Amino acid sequence: MAKMLAARLHQLGEPMTVDTIDVPTPRPTDVLVRVKACGIVPNMANVINNWPTWYPHQPLPELPAIFGLDPAGVVEAVGEAVLNTKPGDRVYVSPLRSCGSCQVCRGGELSRCRYFTLNGYFSTSRDGQRIFDLYPYGGFAEYMTAPQYSIVNIPDTMTYEQAGKLGYIGTSYGALRHAAAGPGQVALIDGITGTLGVASTLLALASGVSRVLGTGRNEELLKRVAELAPDRIEVMRLGEGSTGEWARSRTGGEGADFVISALGAKAPVETMLDSMQGVRRGGRVVNVGGVADRLPVDVKWLMDEQVQLIGSNWFTTAQGQEVADMVATGALDLSYLITKPFPLSEVNEAISGRATDLDGGFSNYVVIP
Repeated sequence: MAKMLAARLHQLGEPMTVDTIDVPTPRPTDVLVRVKACGIVPNMANVINNWPTWYPHQPLPELPAIFGLDPAGVVEAVGEAVLNTKPGDRVYVSPLRSCGSCQVCRGGELSRCRYFTLNGYFSTSRDGQRIFDLYPYGGFAEYMTAPQYSIVNIPDTMTYEQAGKLGYIGTSYGALRHAAAGPGQVALIDGITGTLGVASTLLALASGVSRVLGTGRNEELLKRVAELAPDRIEVMRLGEGSTGEWARSRTGGEGADFVISALGAKAPVETMLDSMQGVRRGGRVVNVGGVADRLPVDVKWLMDEQVQLIGSNWFTTAQGQEVADMVATGALDLSYLITKPFPLSEVNEAISGRATDLDGGFSNYVVIP
C-alpha cells in the first residue's frame, strides 16, 4: 500500500501528531484528492478542546481522527462509477456528508438529513459516527477520499489557499440565499468583522445589495471592512448604542430588508435580539453564527411584523459551485484574504494561532500537506 502523512488527534485537548498511514482507495462513487491546502476555521481549536462539554449531542469522530474542514486540491483518481470528475481537476471538497438515500437526500436537500455531518469536523447527528466511518479522512492529510457529490470545481484564478476559505464563504452565501438578498436592498450584518461577516458583506455587494450596515467590536477591523466599499458600507461599534435603532435611523425608520446574524458561538444573546429589531416589516433574520444562550423570541412580534427567523447551516455543493463561478467571472474578489500558510508539521501552531488571530474575517490560515 502507498503511504501518506496525516495529522491525527489521539486525545482531546492534546496536540495532533503527524502519522504515516495508508493512502485510501476510492470506492466506485468516490474520488481521491491530493490535498494542496486545507483552511482552518476559527472554531477548530474549540472543537478539539471544548466541544464535548459545549455540545455533547453533536459528536466528534472516534479517535484517532483526521480533522480538517476545508480541503482543496487535485483529483488523483476516481471510482469506476464517477462520471463528471476526472484526474487532474482542481477542486474544493465540501465536507457536507449525508446518508444519500433518505427522502430529503433523494430530494437534493442533504443538509436536512438526520445524518448531517461535516467531515473533518463534527456531526449534528447522534448517529454521525456512521458517516465518519465511511469518510474518515479530513483535510489535514496528503490524500483524502470524498463522495463525488461533494466536489466543487475551482477556476485557475482561485488559488488552493483561497479555496481553503470556501467553506465559510459558501456558508455566508447560503445565508444570503435564505435572506433572498438582491438588488436595491439594505442588509444589516451583525458581526461584520468576523469570517462569516466579511464574506457576507462582499457577497451581498456582489448580489446587488445597495447598502450594507454592519456592527462589530473591533474599531480597526470595522474601518477595514468599511474601506472595502466606502460608498455602500456603514459600520457601528457594538456598545455605542442600540443596533436596531441605528439600523432604522439609517433607513428612514423602515429597517433593513434582512439581517445576517454572524455572531460567534459565545456571543451574548442580547446582541442578536437587538439586531433583530433592525429588520423591516416582512423582513428576514438569518442566523448563521450562533449565540451563547437560548433566544427568547417574542413570537407575537414575529407574527405582527411578519418577520421570518431562519437558521442556516452550511450550503449546498451547487451553491459552492456558484461561488467558485463568481470568482471565475470576477464578480467576487478574494484578494482581501491575508493567507498565512503552515506545513502539516505545524498544524497545532496553525490551529492555536487562528483562534487568537487579530485579522478577523480577513485572515486565511491554511495547512499545506
